[in-house]
Amino acid sequence: MIIIMLGAPASGKGSVAGVLSERYNIPSISTGDIFRKNISEGTELGILANTYMTKGELVPDDVTVDMIVSRLEDPDVENGLILDGFPRTVYQAEKLDEILEEKGKKIDVVVNLESVEEELLTRIVNRRVCSNCKATYNTVLQPPAIDGICDKCGGELIQRDDDTLEKAVNRIQVYKTQTAPVADYYEKTGVLFTTLLSERANRMKNEVANDVVEYLNNK
Repeated sequence: MIIIMLGAPASGKGSVAGVLSERYNIPSISTGDIFRKNISEGTELGILANTYMTKGELVPDDVTVDMIVSRLEDPDVENGLILDGFPRTVYQAEKLDEILEEKGKKIDVVVNLESVEEELLTRIVNRRVCSNCKATYNTVLQPPAIDGICDKCGGELIQRDDDTLEKAVNRIQVYKTQTAPVADYYEKTGVLFTTLLSERANRMKNEVANDVVEYLNNK
């Protein structure tokens, strides 16, 4: 089972991916986490990626593809995976197809999450992440029981450097111009499933995940 999650920043890709990961017992791989790991470890790719991420820009294709290719060699993805945040350009989508074809694998579904831009900005600027276990909260939509403290492990909740309003606006615009065409690419291959994750429309992560499972069962 190979699932791709598409959607603008804070569209809910990670939340839905987490539910699907548990249901299918396959790892959810976030490119953002891979970037941040390389940045924290001071790798050459991490240092290069950080120069773009701090400005709210997309990391260049070749850098991103190299990181993903390395991750796909790990044994835990042998039976399937969920890619959250990759591919972000048509070029990356084409490279991924080539990589999977070499391994005799294919994409089962591309989940395209659509969201209202106002909600995206609310989620981004109010998002807080546990510095220890990486659990995610929102001070408006999903606050922790104790302000600034993770419910799960008691770690400190922090705001990521790229979650400011200015960078959030830029990231959404970058998505519209560079990543949205990826949905068109996958629609032509017949694996695109577009749906909505929205507090306003009462479409939450479990409901969306159920729709994805039903879609796969009916393929």
